[in-house]
Amino acid sequence: MEKVYNSETEFLKDYNAKDFEQLSMTADILLISVSSEEVNNYRKNSKKMMSILLVKRSDFPFKDKWCLPGGFLDPKRETLEECAKRVLKRETNLSNIYLEQLYTYDSLNRDPRTRVVSTAFIALVDKNKLTEMINPNACWFDVILIEEKDNIVDISLTNGVENINLSIKKTLREKTTDRYSFKARKNVLAFDHDLVVLAGLERLKNKLNYTDIVFNMMPEYFTLGELQQVYEVILNKKLLDPAFRRIIKDKVVKTDKMKTGEGHRPSVLFKYRNKND
Repeated sequence: MEKVYNSETEFLKDYNAKDFEQLSMTADILLISVSSEEVNNYRKNSKKMMSILLVKRSDFPFKDKWCLPGGFLDPKRETLEECAKRVLKRETNLSNIYLEQLYTYDSLNRDPRTRVVSTAFIALVDKNKLTEMINPNACWFDVILIEEKDNIVDISLTNGVENINLSIKKTLREKTTDRYSFKARKNVLAFDHDLVVLAGLERLKNKLNYTDIVFNMMPEYFTLGELQQVYEVILNKKLLDPAFRRIIKDKVVKTDKMKTGEGHRPSVLFKYRNKND
């Protein structure tokens, strides 16, 4: 006969968490940056490239495979967000990075060691603020192609030495909310990180339309041309100048600073118009 308790204190005194199966939890982070690629012609502007940070695993499982930065949650000492911030501090030596929870990944066999549930985050950073990487296995990969056809998304990444090609199938789950489920046609990254990469890049692209999220990837001062390039890289399309000016007209403020050099006439520098100022 099941015992009847008269108070929560009495119930908790008898409660034993070991009576239930335990699972492990991790925080995995898709760290995204947009930076300049040097060009040989000094009269041309530097080309902007979107990059993500990957880490090559040195241990099993998935030894020698690339994955997103991540770590196990210490359940008695930190929240999932605190765990994610700890991982970012370890990988970038920065503690003031924009961080946003993405999705939870709980496929039964996503980790061959044991049942591991991952909460994925996206983090945005201006790479110019980064100091020397602490993790010697970490490397930036440029996103050189995002192409979608017949609900198959192909993403090509390169670090200049190694190329990674991801291919993910999208399936519409809910017509009313335009929600999709993702399935990797072949798992290229460790665990299910192929899916996290696509989900994070799509989240960033979508939020560009209704938030000021892009300014987490910009330096304090920038030209409108530089900002437009970042928009175009994330949206994966060219923007007409008038359309771009309408998008950002209430988001930036002109300064009295100028950018000189690079074989061009000096350009006016702008900064983000903080709505709290």
